[in-house]
Amino acid sequence: MEWIILGVVLLIILVILVRCIRIVQQAKAYVVERLGAYKTTWNVGLHFKIPFIERIAKVVTLKEQVADFPPQPVITKDNVTMQIDTVVYFQITDPKLYTYGIERPIVAIENLSATTLRNIIGDLELDQCLTSRDVINTKMRSILDEATDPWGIKVNRVELKNILPPREIQNAMEKQMKAERERREAILRAEGEKKSAILTAEGEKESAILRADAKKQAQIREAQGKAEAILTVQKATADSIKLLNEAAPSDPVIRLRALEAFAAAADGKATKIIIPSEIQGLAGLAEGIVESVKEPAPAGHPSGK
Repeated sequence: MEWIILGVVLLIILVILVRCIRIVQQAKAYVVERLGAYKTTWNVGLHFKIPFIERIAKVVTLKEQVADFPPQPVITKDNVTMQIDTVVYFQITDPKLYTYGIERPIVAIENLSATTLRNIIGDLELDQCLTSRDVINTKMRSILDEATDPWGIKVNRVELKNILPPREIQNAMEKQMKAERERREAILRAEGEKKSAILTAEGEKESAILRADAKKQAQIREAQGKAEAILTVQKATADSIKLLNEAAPSDPVIRLRALEAFAAAADGKATKIIIPSEIQGLAGLAEGIVESVKEPAPAGHPSGK
């Protein structure tokens, strides 16, 4: 019986010792207290705590965390009430300060971000709030980081997720945006029509210039062709005269050529022809030449009787 009791006691002691062995995982830290006072912070690795004397007060994660806070009512400088919700990215850098620095640190960050946001938005008008998100984010991050430093928290980033002005303000902004878009559309349409008219006028101008140049070139080439034709005729005439002069034709040949020219001139188209005396004599001469060259008729022909 005594051995059974001793075995149970040893088993209980063994279980207690095993439960006092702790393995700290990556990106976590254990805050350890001894007799109610802070003793140390365990980082990654194998650790052992003294039973009934030491205890793990808090397990702290060292990863970056995200806190998404609900919309907060804020009033701008021009007395417009808006709803703005924020997202805070933070990281615990000192587990001891995080454990003992403040009660419920996430709630403290939420309230601090709400008051900081009201202070910043109170100095801005509605239009500035809508267009200056980066400025607001930077100011809030700086203020929150400085305020949470004694709590062992580092604020890495603050973002304004939604900015919701009142419904009537949204309607007015939508009408303003619609009017602005219509104005830009009218301007773009007018500029397009202007450019189109300019391009059309330039095209007509270039077309007229090209037509004038083409007509000019055609007239120049036509004149050059006529000039070359006249020169060719004159040159041919000059060459023929030169050849005639070099040939030194006799007077009967000249008269015969004149008779041919006269026949070509008459050619049945004239109703009245005046024959010069020189040509009449030349015609008689030609007829005599023709008669003289005729062969005599044969003896048995009737005309020879």
